[in-house]
Amino acid sequence: MTAQFNPRRMMAAALAAGLSVLLAACLISPGKFASTLDIRKDGRFTYTYTGEIYMLGMSKLAEMGKNAKDAPVFEPMTCYKDDSMDERPCTKDELAQQKSDWEAEQQAKADKDKRDGEMAKAMFGGLDPTDPKAAEEFAARLRRQAGWKSVIYKGDGLYQVDFAIRGTLDHDFVYPTMERFPMANAFVTLVRRADGSIRLDAPGFAQGSGGGMNSFAQLAAMGAAMDKAGKDGKDGADSPDLPQLDGTFTFTTDAEVLANNTDEGPQPAPNGKKLEWKVTQRTAAAPTALVKLAN
Repeated sequence: MTAQFNPRRMMAAALAAGLSVLLAACLISPGKFASTLDIRKDGRFTYTYTGEIYMLGMSKLAEMGKNAKDAPVFEPMTCYKDDSMDERPCTKDELAQQKSDWEAEQQAKADKDKRDGEMAKAMFGGLDPTDPKAAEEFAARLRRQAGWKSVIYKGDGLYQVDFAIRGTLDHDFVYPTMERFPMANAFVTLVRRADGSIRLDAPGFAQGSGGGMNSFAQLAAMGAAMDKAGKDGKDGADSPDLPQLDGTFTFTTDAEVLANNTDEGPQPAPNGKKLEWKVTQRTAAAPTALVKLAN
């Protein structure tokens, strides 16, 4: 009898599933940050974001690309006696069957890796995230966009950024947007309604609301821990740190505030009114507000 339980293979399968979800999500998360938004009642606005942005899964994908260059080696599974759990030498036929099954798994994995690689390149705007140079190339692409005053890649999927932009709200606004990057989860959105009001939502500044350490990030953490356990034979307790939400989002305006979800409500400010949200890992509700512009 051949053992059916193989922790290393189960970990690899779970990690692959987690990375597939990360690819589909293209998750971008804030870390430590300070963000401000100012809207004037005539429609002029200014938005800033200074701090950390994490590209979750980028470093793991790069590591996968590096490891993929190493040819896998067949490792026989343990065989046991039929009437007990005592180990015994595997027969020639058992070893042949194990190797045949392993080769079929390797071919299926190679086919899946090819599909995932093509999907990853599409998600990253043509960049190959398994290439160690991709992270810096992505930073260079952001620097070319209006508003991105500084983008510095710090390693492990972490970028330190300084963003500031101003304009007039005769259209919707989303931050961040990234050139040729088809699916970036929004930190902040401004939607102009037909009646002249502006709805503010900041889904990226809350736990589990489309940004921050939501379920996809939790899955990444699980994958990293299992991957480390598979390599080191440990429990994965030393897995890499993942982003910790820690920041403030301050909204000022001289327009009428129709609704908001702060505890204190609008507070007096030199240029009108102020709403402020403290964002942490415990923030469950995303910041939101509705303001009425002048006719």
